[in-house]
Amino acid sequence: MAIIPKHTAAALNIFTTMSSLARKENAYNLSQGLPDFPVFPALSDLLKEATIAGFNQYAPMPGLLELRENIATVFNNRYRTDFCTPDTVTVTPGATYGIFTALATVLNKGDEVIYLEPAFDCYVPAIEINGGIPVCIRLEEENHFEIAWQQISDAITARTRAIIINTPHNPTGRVWTQSDWDQLASIIGNREIYVISDEVYDTIVYDGQQHLPGFLQKGLEGKVLSVYSFGKMYHITGWKVGFLIAAPALTEAFRSIHQYLSFSVNTPAQYALAKYLLLPHQEPASVMLQAKRDLLLTRMQPSRFRLNALSKGTYFQLFDYSAISDMDDVTFARWLATAHKVATIPLSAFYRKPPGIKQVRLSFAKNDDILNAATEILCKL
Repeated sequence: MAIIPKHTAAALNIFTTMSSLARKENAYNLSQGLPDFPVFPALSDLLKEATIAGFNQYAPMPGLLELRENIATVFNNRYRTDFCTPDTVTVTPGATYGIFTALATVLNKGDEVIYLEPAFDCYVPAIEINGGIPVCIRLEEENHFEIAWQQISDAITARTRAIIINTPHNPTGRVWTQSDWDQLASIIGNREIYVISDEVYDTIVYDGQQHLPGFLQKGLEGKVLSVYSFGKMYHITGWKVGFLIAAPALTEAFRSIHQYLSFSVNTPAQYALAKYLLLPHQEPASVMLQAKRDLLLTRMQPSRFRLNALSKGTYFQLFDYSAISDMDDVTFARWLATAHKVATIPLSAFYRKPPGIKQVRLSFAKNDDILNAATEILCKL
């Protein structure tokens, strides 16, 4: 009996494919967002402490109380609010899970979900698996991936149930401004439309930009589910711990689904993160990563790759290669990895129907020696 997939995603996504190809070819891996920095020693010590102290059994379904309290404290201090409490914070096994479960929380079969392309590859499958209908709004390259507000407004129908947004945006590095949020609130108005706000790169913004969390936006009260990732915050992607912040009623609905999916999240990691959150911290990740972004840009300046839009957040930068090759971007990325030993991600991976853009995404969350060696190769093309 054949197994029929319930969504249209490829069986093996390009991120897995390119990372596997990088290993096979012993290539410099600037593809998948896998930081190669060591874990902060205090954080790894706390993980060990958790296991010795006996935090090895199931955690409470919403997450360890201490972790939720400390997340609330940090966010309230950061954004000068009192919105966050243990009742508005839920710990999740990663942000991808948070996005999926948020969609499961608000969608009924046949509901439409607006999303913006280029988009992270989990969005469309998560919409479809939960019975929703994806409605694509494309951000155009020639407009530097600015948001097409009129198109979003025109796309809203009586069946629209949710909009997925991503700030800072992977792969373009665009960071939402207050004007963006105000536009979205104006378009949604009094309609019962929810916002799934993918904010996993919230601590990684550059050039004086500030991240503006969705759950605090005026005009969208009680409609936003904001998703975060400790993996991005502390470059511990393999820990797979994230969290969701939403108004109490949305949080309660989210937990009613969460309790039947994973139920609970890695207890020792929760213990370690709870303690680590309130320790005196080193400089923010954005300081180190902006230096790496700037190093990448400087090193790539003599190359034939063209910069279309400067990354203002995340640890990714897009480059146009049309002056180098006429190959489609998947073929070009495979050629780079096999012939020149530099692995990248083709931009078409972020589209359901690729528009033929000749761009690749480079991750600069790498040690400087990797960035220097990889860009030396790229500048010779």
